[in-house]
Amino acid sequence: MSHTLGVRQAQKQKTRQAFLDAALVLLEEQSLSSLGLREVTRAVGVAPTAFYRHFRSTADLGVALVDEALGSLHPMVRTTVSTAGDSEERITRAVELIARHVDTYPAHVRFIARERHGGVQSVREAIRAQLARFAEEVKAELAKDPQAEGWSDDDLLMLAHLYVDQMLITASLFLEALESPAGERERVAQLATRQLRLITIGRRHWRD
Repeated sequence: MSHTLGVRQAQKQKTRQAFLDAALVLLEEQSLSSLGLREVTRAVGVAPTAFYRHFRSTADLGVALVDEALGSLHPMVRTTVSTAGDSEERITRAVELIARHVDTYPAHVRFIARERHGGVQSVREAIRAQLARFAEEVKAELAKDPQAEGWSDDDLLMLAHLYVDQMLITASLFLEALESPAGERERVAQLATRQLRLITIGRRHWRD
């Protein structure tokens, strides 16, 4: 009996993932607010009624995509702002990690970039909540740095949000560079490096 339940659960999870994968492909050319339920079920090859065994609505599907797209980023965020190495090493590491993530998950990055200010409220709120978690994690990492001595919690959180916003901006620019002429990727990397240096300089002198 338990084996049968295990097989059913595995099949259910497989179908659920098929919905997420199909939606992600369809959303490369449109926003979530325009995505039709029948489009998704047609792409998966199941009846529309099957959708409701996994999601309440396309908005609910979008929230699940947010979890998938941003959930795996938490370890990368911590690594990006790790106190290991000097500031230039940290910046180089951050830019390389962001570029590699965009290369690996372009559809996820595109989805977040488009839906962060999109027309589906629950998805906007889910993205906002995940980014707030990122900022808290970045704040915790920044607090380990000797440079953070004497900083207030509010100022550390403000700095954390600067880093998170910069990561998103850089990811979006790298995404655009995937379809741009040769040399654009290097220009994005140079720009991101300079912007992170500027944040770093401000960080050093904030309490002066």
